[in-house]
Amino acid sequence: MIERFAQMPSALRSRGRWERMGRAQAPCLLVHPDWESGSAVPAVIWMHGRTAHKELDPGRYLRWMRAGIGACAVDLPGHGERYDASLQDGSRTLDVVMQMLEEIDDIAEALREMNVFDVQRLGIGGASAGGMAALVRLCRPHTFACACVEATTGSWERQLERPMFRNVSHELIERLNPMKHLESWREIPFQALHAKLDQWVAIEGQAEFMEALRRRYRDPSLIEFIQFEQTGAPSEHIGFGKLAAQAKDRQRDFFRRWLIA
Repeated sequence: MIERFAQMPSALRSRGRWERMGRAQAPCLLVHPDWESGSAVPAVIWMHGRTAHKELDPGRYLRWMRAGIGACAVDLPGHGERYDASLQDGSRTLDVVMQMLEEIDDIAEALREMNVFDVQRLGIGGASAGGMAALVRLCRPHTFACACVEATTGSWERQLERPMFRNVSHELIERLNPMKHLESWREIPFQALHAKLDQWVAIEGQAEFMEALRRRYRDPSLIEFIQFEQTGAPSEHIGFGKLAAQAKDRQRDFFRRWLIA
């Protein structure tokens, strides 16, 4: 067994399955609270950030499982079980996001065909690059019930100096930038978590995006923007350091509210 699998909590390993999903055969970790029951439970498609892998944060999936929610954690293109050294570099992040964007619907369809996940109660989310893919996808027609993202942004203007946007055409950025396509955003419950001192994704951009969303919602209470003070995480970018447990609890409560209650 690969070391990162072996190090996962036994409760998660016993309810976890590693599958290849969709036409791209994307490696996924599937977690179901009770496979033997055959019950169709709500679930969340979750996408990690660049240079990470789907098994990185088992505490997240354990919380969902114990709340009665399934997980479909996906290895981003070039990451985890489909590791490609050339896609680890920050200059290739947009390539990863674009490829992941084209795989999401296939993965959702594969979940539907399994008949043990209720795709009428399917959430989506991700962290950093994975969150970017989720936000771009939500600006197109979809059936997701709710969404949660971490350490990412739906407004790319403040990020254009980053390597991922260098040598990228203005037309492509405009076509994908979620902030430019809010007219296509469906009013679903939405949660975003962010560290105020994030050195990689400035919170100001995400704050602008959240405010723009609120102005479009008939019911702005469906939007939750959680901002953490100094967390101690590397570069304050992801994982939320000493506040990680609090962040995971808030996210679990969000999904439990909108996918179960």
